[in-house]
Amino acid sequence: MPGVHHIEVWVADLSVAQAEWGWLLRAVGFEQTSQWADGETWRADDGPYLTLTTSPNLSRRDHDRRAPGVNHLAFLGGSRDDVDAVMAAAPEQRWRPLYQERYPFAGGPSHYAGWLENSAGFKAEIVADEE
Repeated sequence: MPGVHHIEVWVADLSVAQAEWGWLLRAVGFEQTSQWADGETWRADDGPYLTLTTSPNLSRRDHDRRAPGVNHLAFLGGSRDDVDAVMAAAPEQRWRPLYQERYPFAGGPSHYAGWLENSAGFKAEIVADEE
C-alpha cells in the first residue's frame, strides 16, 4: 500500500524542539506516543508519525530550509478559524509567522494557510480544510 510511513526530523537542541514542535503538533491534533532520552514520536489518528530526535551524527547545528532537501512540512490545521488561532498563538511559542503581508492566501486565492518558522529555521505550513 503506497503512502508515507513516518518522517524523522533531526534537531540540534532537543529540549527547544520539544517545546516548539510539541506546541505546534498538539495545536494541529497530534499526540505524543513515545519519548526516550534522545527523541520523541508524535502521531495524528492512524496516519504517519513524526519523530523528533537528536544524533551525534549531525553534520551541522543549524537548519537551512533553502538548501536542497525538505523545505517545509505541511499540516492539516482544521477550519480557517483553527488556522487563525494557531497563527495568532505562534509567536508566543517561538514560531515566527512568514509571508504575513499575504496571509492567509500566500499560496494562492483558494489556499487558506499560514506559514511559520521556528527558532532553528524549520518551516511549517498550517492548511485549512477546504470550504
